[in-house]
Amino acid sequence: MRLLLLAAALLLLQVSAFGAAPGEPLLGGWTPMKNLSDPYVREVAEFAVKTHNDDANTGLLLKKVVKGETQVVSGTNYRLVVEVKDGANTKNFEALVFDKPWEHVRRLSSFKAVHGRD
Repeated sequence: MRLLLLAAALLLLQVSAFGAAPGEPLLGGWTPMKNLSDPYVREVAEFAVKTHNDDANTGLLLKKVVKGETQVVSGTNYRLVVEVKDGANTKNFEALVFDKPWEHVRRLSSFKAVHGRD
C-alpha cells in the first residue's frame, strides 16, 4: 500500500513538474490559433499595423494574418505574423499585441520584419 501511494505521489509530482499532458496547451504557454479569419483577430492585426504605421511613419496595408498564437496572461497576448503591402512589395511582420478588452487596454509590444515566408 505504501509503495502504491509513493508511486502515485511521484506520478503526480512528475505531471505537475512537466505541465500539461501531451496535446494540451501549457498553462501560460502559446497556443496556435485555429481561426485566423476571425473578425476579432483581424481587428487586432489592423490595430498592430496602424499603430506601427503611426509610430514609424510608414504606410503598410494589411493583406492577411498568416499565422497566429495566443497566450493568456492578465489579458491576452497575440503573436501574429501578418502579410502587408508596402508599396508594390509584399512583406511579413511579426506583431505582438497585448489585449485586455474589459479594461479597454490594447498595446503593440513589438512589430518586426520576418525574413522568409512562414
